[in-house]
Amino acid sequence: MIRGLYTGASGMVVEMHRMDTIANNLANVNLTGYKRDTSIQKAFPELLLRRMNDNGVYNFPFGSVDTAPIVGKLGTGVEQNEVYTVFTQGPMKETGNDFDLALEGKGFFSVQTGQGERYTRNGTFLINRDGYLVTKTGDYVLGEKGPVKLKKNNFVVDQDGKIYQNAKFSGDAGRLVSLEENQWENMELVDRLKVVDFKRERYLKKMGNSYWNSARESGKAEIIPDNKRPKVRQGFLEGANVNPVTEMVKMIEVNRSYEANQKLIQSEDALLGKLINDAVKV
Repeated sequence: MIRGLYTGASGMVVEMHRMDTIANNLANVNLTGYKRDTSIQKAFPELLLRRMNDNGVYNFPFGSVDTAPIVGKLGTGVEQNEVYTVFTQGPMKETGNDFDLALEGKGFFSVQTGQGERYTRNGTFLINRDGYLVTKTGDYVLGEKGPVKLKKNNFVVDQDGKIYQNAKFSGDAGRLVSLEENQWENMELVDRLKVVDFKRERYLKKMGNSYWNSARESGKAEIIPDNKRPKVRQGFLEGANVNPVTEMVKMIEVNRSYEANQKLIQSEDALLGKLINDAVKV
């Protein structure tokens, strides 16, 4: 019965971790470029139950005990294994803001912060007073030549991530006009956005502010080759890949599972108390 208490308790701890993950996903459902997490569990090793003689004496066959007949398995509980990030593409949302950029495909924007280079899918950018393209927190957006500096606000970004400036403005809408392919040569090429990827992105570490950092297991950031680069969409933002309805269903499931483990512990405790009290009376 003591084992049953530990098994139920381990189940409750795991459901607490799952609830924390789901709550975090729901809290960031409107965060640009957010990637949802999912909690992964693993079971403790199961115990094999072997048949004993009617008198309760276990026979040890010559050489090994493995020949004794197995009558079943006994589970010993579960534990939290890892929190896995799902890097599926989020929905594209058109904003009409030329400072908003989104990646359509695998990859990350590179950003220079005070703690070093970080990576993000959040393309909500601005231009600071010095003319640099920055994030909302003031960190520099990196091109392949370094921080991206623009002379004017009239810039365009093509699908390859190349940044051109001195573009013509639309007189009515006040936004940049759409340029044909043969007009790109007439523009001033500033730089190309540094878009990187990793060998094992599942090991990236979340750093807050929509930033990611590389780890030894993920490998170093590598600039994506031309034939594999994701498309850069100007005037769009990538939404979070979180489905609120799915997360709410998971939350209900976790609550019910937690209550089931709680009732298991209560039942085990009641049975154990009854056994002790009856044994004392005898």
